[in-house]
Amino acid sequence: MDSNPLRLLRNLRRSREIVTVLVNYGFDDLVDQLGLRRYLRWGRRLLFWKRTEPEIKLTRAKRIRLALESLGVTFIKFGQVVSTRPDLVPRDVVNELSKLQERVPSFPSEIAIKIVERELDGSIDTLFAEFDRQPLAAGSLGQVHKARHHDGTELVVKIKRPDIDRVIEQDLSLMYELATMIERHFPDAEVFDPVGLVNQFSRTIRRELQFMREARSTDEFYRLFQDDATLYVPKIYWEMTQGDIITMEYIDGYRIDDDEQLKNLPISPHEVAANGARIFMKMTFEFGIFHADPHPGNFRVLPDGSLCLIDYGMIGILEEERRDLLVDLLLNVARKDSAKLVDVVLNIGKAKRAVDHQLLRADLRDFIGNYYGIPLDQISVGKMLTDFINILAIHRIRCPVDIMLLIRALITLEGVAARMAPDLNIAQEMEPYVYKLSSERYHPRAIATRFWSEACSLSKVMHDLPEQIGRTLGKLSDDELRIHLEHEGFDHLTTEMDRSGNRLAIGMVMSSLILASAITISSDTRLVYVSIPIFMMSSLLGIWLIYGVFRSGRL
Repeated sequence: MDSNPLRLLRNLRRSREIVTVLVNYGFDDLVDQLGLRRYLRWGRRLLFWKRTEPEIKLTRAKRIRLALESLGVTFIKFGQVVSTRPDLVPRDVVNELSKLQERVPSFPSEIAIKIVERELDGSIDTLFAEFDRQPLAAGSLGQVHKARHHDGTELVVKIKRPDIDRVIEQDLSLMYELATMIERHFPDAEVFDPVGLVNQFSRTIRRELQFMREARSTDEFYRLFQDDATLYVPKIYWEMTQGDIITMEYIDGYRIDDDEQLKNLPISPHEVAANGARIFMKMTFEFGIFHADPHPGNFRVLPDGSLCLIDYGMIGILEEERRDLLVDLLLNVARKDSAKLVDVVLNIGKAKRAVDHQLLRADLRDFIGNYYGIPLDQISVGKMLTDFINILAIHRIRCPVDIMLLIRALITLEGVAARMAPDLNIAQEMEPYVYKLSSERYHPRAIATRFWSEACSLSKVMHDLPEQIGRTLGKLSDDELRIHLEHEGFDHLTTEMDRSGNRLAIGMVMSSLILASAITISSDTRLVYVSIPIFMMSSLLGIWLIYGVFRSGRL
């Protein structure tokens, strides 16, 4: 997406809503510095001309959360995504944003039925033996209805909200423009990467909007775990899944936080929690694909004690290279090797500024000291990963999105497991996979594969090198070789110089007009009808110029 200030004007009504909410929750200084006050209605501009404190004294983090909740679905989901980035956002804001709740009403069943009939090209009575008009549940992107297949199987039909794509795209456009303006007007905000956060969120929510993608992800997990009796994945009914709807098998199980019902299981809650941890480690370290949102609402426990995971809209992919780095992180902590741990950290993340290697190594040495001597299967994975993220945040090292999704999922999973079985440590289920992957890397077959891959890459480089050298020498001999230099901040300096030059020119013209009209008024009364309007217009122009200087905050 390219920055375009006209977005704010094209979506004037929504822009006004956003600015009004920001002002209502005490962010009027931000509104002023971004020059957004003009998007308020005239009456509200007068009302909020003076900066005011919020009616209730609230912390900054709470005001951010309440503002996002007031702005609706897109901004709530944005806050939920931001809450997964403690490497970029202050801890108090992350903790507050984790409380964000979606309060959305269901949409009329008649509209839901029309969407189903349009997507499946048939009457609801012929498509299903039964279709419950009352929604089973409603979310921000869609709602779920129970149904029954003609063969008697109970189904759930997930239906996308009407017009939700347009609403979200409109908000994404405005969010991108606001993020661009924040980076432009607040250089210090670059460390929080506003545009990067919006881009990450855009990818996430657009994936969630692709119901067919979610259906394929569910089907992929169904295939991967079809021989594992401890995890049950709902079956997708592809003949009734299309575009904006997903039809899948209905799962009638117990919620994982329903303590009374869990007492009726043939296995203990400890075994259920251990199975859940093992399943997650198998997803991550064996298959490289994991459920990125394992909160209690997405688990169901079946009567035989097996687990069922639902809602595969948020999936994480862990590439082999990133998986190896995560293994190296855990092993180097266990081995107390701070030097290698520095290399691992810098390979995992991307530094936004020059890293003080000595200070980073000292912090990692302290980090290791908290866990050294403790067997891997006794370490609190959630606490260790939280401490690790805090170190990244201190040194302004950005963590890749997939690693952050995994860390968030592991912390959530540990919390769920601790509630069911306080004596369970999910590191016990992680340990075998970590050591297995570590040993597999040094297997002769793996070494030979890596050697062959690197030899092929080197061979390609050597093959292309003569041609590239020849092309460079050819451009040099024809005087076509150009070196592009880019001076950071030079564009901003040019803009400021242009602005200063314009103000200086306007000031000189204005002063000349005021002086000339004043002389004319005093010396020749016949030209007073011409001189006075010029004098007044020049004075107004001067007042406008002074106001602009004061408003910019630069005297």
